[in-house]
Amino acid sequence: MPVIDHRRRRLGIAAQAALLTLTVAGCSGLGRTAVGPVTYTTERDAVIMVNSPSVKGCHLLPLGAKAVANGTLIDIVLYRTRNCTGPGTTYLATTLTDVNPPTALPWRSFTTVH
Repeated sequence: MPVIDHRRRRLGIAAQAALLTLTVAGCSGLGRTAVGPVTYTTERDAVIMVNSPSVKGCHLLPLGAKAVANGTLIDIVLYRTRNCTGPGTTYLATTLTDVNPPTALPWRSFTTVH
């Protein structure tokens, strides 16, 4: 094998390794989002849409929600508290909707499952 071909091969492998490293680093960044909307209806029948929420942290539903539609590509967990803690949670898979009965407390926050 000529020396030039050997050097090209090494350079190609090094370039591929560098691109793979950059790709992995970009996908694991802190700015990842749940692609798609979380749409909820407040107790006053206002419809609010949160587009592509972060996959990190607790997300507040400030006016409370009586119905939540998960249009993201990942599942979410709904909470009746403002700080994503406590009992009485609901697991809402992607593309599904949860509607509370009139006597139930509203949803106040959610987290993503990733």
